[in-house]
Amino acid sequence: MGGDYDFGARDRKVDVERLRDIAYSIRKDIVRELGESKSGHWGGSLSVVEILTALYFYKMRHNPSNPAWADRDRLLLSKGHAAPALYAAFANMGYITHDEMMTLRKHGSRLQGHPDPHKLPGVEIPGGPEGIGLSESIGMALAARLDGKDTRVYVIMGDGEQDEGEVWEAAMAAAKFGLDHLTAIIDKNGLQQEGATGEIMPTDSLAEKWRAFRWNVIEVDGHSIRDIMGALDAAEKAGGVPTIIIASTVKGRGVPFMEGNVKYHAPVLDAKTVQEAMEKVQRV
Repeated sequence: MGGDYDFGARDRKVDVERLRDIAYSIRKDIVRELGESKSGHWGGSLSVVEILTALYFYKMRHNPSNPAWADRDRLLLSKGHAAPALYAAFANMGYITHDEMMTLRKHGSRLQGHPDPHKLPGVEIPGGPEGIGLSESIGMALAARLDGKDTRVYVIMGDGEQDEGEVWEAAMAAAKFGLDHLTAIIDKNGLQQEGATGEIMPTDSLAEKWRAFRWNVIEVDGHSIRDIMGALDAAEKAGGVPTIIIASTVKGRGVPFMEGNVKYHAPVLDAKTVQEAMEKVQRV
C-alpha cells in the first residue's frame, strides 16, 4: 500500500481520495487483527484512523526501511491502547507485514497490547500510562532544538487523558519553551472506559483551556482527512508556540453498531460479531 510514497519528504503530493482508501484499508485491518487476537481496544483504535493516515501518509518525514533514521519526525501514541490502529498503519506502510499484524497480543509477538519501542522499531514510546506522551514529546522537541534539527514532534492523546494533571504540567512547559515544532492532537471521541468524558470530567471547554495555557488551538472534524491535513499545515506556521489540534471523532467509527457505544471500548467479541463487523466496516 505504501510502497510508492516518498516517506522521506513532508507534505507529499497525495490525492485525498487515495488517503481515504488507505484509511479504509487500515480500518478493515484493525477489525481483522482484533478479531484474531480476541482482545484489545476497538473503539479508540477505530476513532483515530484518519489522524494516523494524515500524519504518516501526508505530513510526517519517516522511513519504514530505516525506522531509527535520525532525521525522522516523531509520532508518540500517548493513548497507547489504540495500538491496533498503529500496527495496522505500520502494515500498510511496510514497517511490518500483514501476517505479523495478525499476531497482535499473542505469545512471543512484538505487537504488545500497548506499543513497546524495545520490541518494535518505529514505535517511539511505550504509550499507555495516561498523560505521559505529552511530557515525553517535550523532551524530544527540546532535544531536536539542541541538536539543531528540523525534526517535528507529534503526540496523539485521548480526551479522557485530559483528566490527568501531568498533561497540564507538560502544557505549561511546552508553552514556556516556545516549542513551535511540537503538535499535539486530541482524539476527542467523547467516551472513555467508564462512560462519557463530559460526565466523568467536563471537557466542553477544552479549546479555551488550551488557549489559556498559551497554545495555538485548531479544531477540526477528526474524520475529515482534508481538514486534518489543513490543520497540520497550519501548525507549521504557528511561530513561537506549540499547537494543539482538537479532533472531534466518533468512538468505533466505521463499524456502525460500535459507533458512539462505550461497551465497545475493549470487549471480547464472539466470532459472529467479529464477522458482522468485517461485513459492515465502512469507508469514511
